[in-house]
Amino acid sequence: MKSIAISGSPRENVGKRDAKGLRYQSLVPSVLYGGPTQTHFAVSAADLKPVVYTPDVHFIDLEVAGVKTQAIIKDIQFHPLTEQILHVDFMQLDPAKPLTMEIPVRLTGTSPGVKTGGKLVLKLRKLRVKALPKDHLDSIAVSIEELEVGKSVRVGDLKFDKLVITNSAEDTIVSVTTSRALRQAEQEAAKSGK
Repeated sequence: MKSIAISGSPRENVGKRDAKGLRYQSLVPSVLYGGPTQTHFAVSAADLKPVVYTPDVHFIDLEVAGVKTQAIIKDIQFHPLTEQILHVDFMQLDPAKPLTMEIPVRLTGTSPGVKTGGKLVLKLRKLRVKALPKDHLDSIAVSIEELEVGKSVRVGDLKFDKLVITNSAEDTIVSVTTSRALRQAEQEAAKSGK
């Protein structure tokens, strides 16, 4: 999985007044947990943009006061009106512990059902995946090469060696349904065939 480097500066004081002052300087109050101690620090709002405003998933190589840590973003708080990032929680990764993350679905191939006029419906854009950090993927590839009209790919159809998808096996990821144009064409063919 791709990593993005972000550096932060330690926070002297932790509180509302201090956090407000940081935000005026375009800094985002943050905390790193999951290690032996919690680390409170501030990062530039501009440094967070490539991680937050993207459908992709990244690990973060975080450096605070010369200490490097690999982490993920666990939680983000936004201002309800301005959408400004107010606070970020980072979680330190342990290479020996499995990690559950939402990974985007990437469709591959061309569906024969779509070629004949069916409508492709992507129902799950992300899947919950549990794996060791080194085994996580950037995206889950789902082939639609075999999808005819009325067929679908379910979570249970996907098999991986080193990762487990924790969504229900019955959940539909993608399907090809009958489009309005295809239904009308079938009705016209049925009428003219009588």
